[in-house]
Amino acid sequence: MKRRKNDLIQLTILVLLGASVILSLVLPQLAQQQSEPQILSVSILIRDTDSSLWTNTRLGMEQAADELGAELRFLTLSAPNDAREQESLLQREMEGGADAAVIVPADPAALDVALTASPPSCPIVSMESPLKAAAGIVAPDPALLGENLAQALLEDWTAGPVLLLDTGGGINHSITARLEAAQSALLAADVPVAVRTCSIENLAAELDGLLTETGSQWVMTFDPSATLCAAEGKELLQLSVPLYGVGSTVQIISDLEQGEVAAVATWSDYAAGYLAIEQAVSAARGEAHTSAPLSFFILRGEDIYEPNNQKLLFPVTS
Repeated sequence: MKRRKNDLIQLTILVLLGASVILSLVLPQLAQQQSEPQILSVSILIRDTDSSLWTNTRLGMEQAADELGAELRFLTLSAPNDAREQESLLQREMEGGADAAVIVPADPAALDVALTASPPSCPIVSMESPLKAAAGIVAPDPALLGENLAQALLEDWTAGPVLLLDTGGGINHSITARLEAAQSALLAADVPVAVRTCSIENLAAELDGLLTETGSQWVMTFDPSATLCAAEGKELLQLSVPLYGVGSTVQIISDLEQGEVAAVATWSDYAAGYLAIEQAVSAARGEAHTSAPLSFFILRGEDIYEPNNQKLLFPVTS
């Protein structure tokens, strides 16, 4: 009887020891799993057919994703600014289980209507243009940008009308707001202004005709794609008209350096990409976050090689 009791005691001790060993192995893993946030899936939808204009933005997004625990899925359109296709892609990504989406709206008004009728199943962060259903927006203040770009032109202006190119098709609120603010600033300074609507695809070919028609001696664009196309048109047609634009792509900075562009309103694409993913991840995890207007500055050719500007324009290599 005594021996049986001792056997039971020894068995109990062995069971307890075994359980403690198992717990010592399992508990740290459970704690680690609880402390590590879940990897989130974030879909990125731009309004272009390729992401060549988004190199630095994408680098910023990938850096944020690496730090914050997110997997990114980049999606482009088969035709530029195809709002229906973009809406369809967004719906597909949400149905596929995306935890969050970052979108550059092709048609903000139409997308607002669609998202009002069918609320998004995941947080959306908008870039460039605001969306009513967005959990955050990453964009500079459009009115302030347009006004500051106009002030840069006024510093150089001597005489003659200024051609303002509207490439937003009346649906891109940011381009419209930038143009209207620039127009107001120029008119307030008694500078004659001509506003013309033009598609991105035809801008380079039509630039000379628009300048001739309006008698303009200066030209201003309000979107990176438009700035690139206008610079291309200037170069092809050997036009000397000063160009004021928007953007910070490698080609735009090269055009600025070579004098094809007189000045640009620019910002850190890298920072914009990082902030977009940061806001998307925070919203997906139910964390508090803020959306402040993206900082921008006016850049001229002689300013490119200043150390601070180098860090903003070329964050990876500088």
